[in-house]
Amino acid sequence: MSESTRLLIIDDDPDFSSGIRSILEKADYEVSVAYNPKDGFEALEKDPPDLLLLDVMMGRGAEGIMLARKLRKDPVLREIPVLIITGIREQIAYLFPGEQVHPGFVAVDELVEKPVDPEFLLDRVKALLEASEERKKQTS
Repeated sequence: MSESTRLLIIDDDPDFSSGIRSILEKADYEVSVAYNPKDGFEALEKDPPDLLLLDVMMGRGAEGIMLARKLRKDPVLREIPVLIITGIREQIAYLFPGEQVHPGFVAVDELVEKPVDPEFLLDRVKALLEASEERKKQTS
């Protein structure tokens, strides 16, 4: 991918965000980070990235899920591919407001567990960006 491919990480863990950012920047992605959902949503509205990497558990709970749901209701932002990176396993019967964690718990493009292998992360990012480009071509 080219340097013009922009990614946004929204995660309240500075150490994790720094590590993921480093991996992505070494692969020539332009990466921004927001450390809470409010700042993240403002960044999304101001300058929508090509891909969002989003944590689930932030602030007072599953604020990442609330943000993902909010994105899917926005006519512009809902086109951004979302990669959830979380420490919560799908198998855990952890309840988000109104829903259990399972592959359909929120409309995102992919969910991976922390810690994530760097090569696997880069593979998923590339695949999601390619799928997004293909969708754009088909709707043009």
